[in-house]
Amino acid sequence: MFSSNNPQSTPLSSPEFISSQAPTVQTTQASQKDAQSEARRRQLNEDIRAREQRNNATGGDTQRDLKDLASEVRSKLEANIPNGLITVDAAEDGTVTVGGTVNNQDQLAKIERLSKEIKGVKAVVVKAVVAPPTNR
Repeated sequence: MFSSNNPQSTPLSSPEFISSQAPTVQTTQASQKDAQSEARRRQLNEDIRAREQRNNATGGDTQRDLKDLASEVRSKLEANIPNGLITVDAAEDGTVTVGGTVNNQDQLAKIERLSKEIKGVKAVVVKAVVAPPTNR
């Protein structure tokens, strides 16, 4: 609620106001550029290494959560395959299934190699397809 006695509480800072605004095209493009930047790629790879170190300290692959494995693979692919729309599912046996779309054949070819760089991935099933971006 807005209170005139509290200058830090304004209608503009309320969650209802903030969440109802759509981001501008410039904000969306800047966020996408940041997500695909070299610094972000390095950060994601560092996060993956840190998770692997944690897994080693807690018993390694034997106690690894499937959601964590899928998340690591997804992070690796998102950092290295710009503008891809990728989904990742992990199975108990270490098989990951990658679906979705990528922009070209080179990106499609990277999926298996990049996925296998993640500790715990034993096999990769690639169901992703090439779907070049369209101009809207």
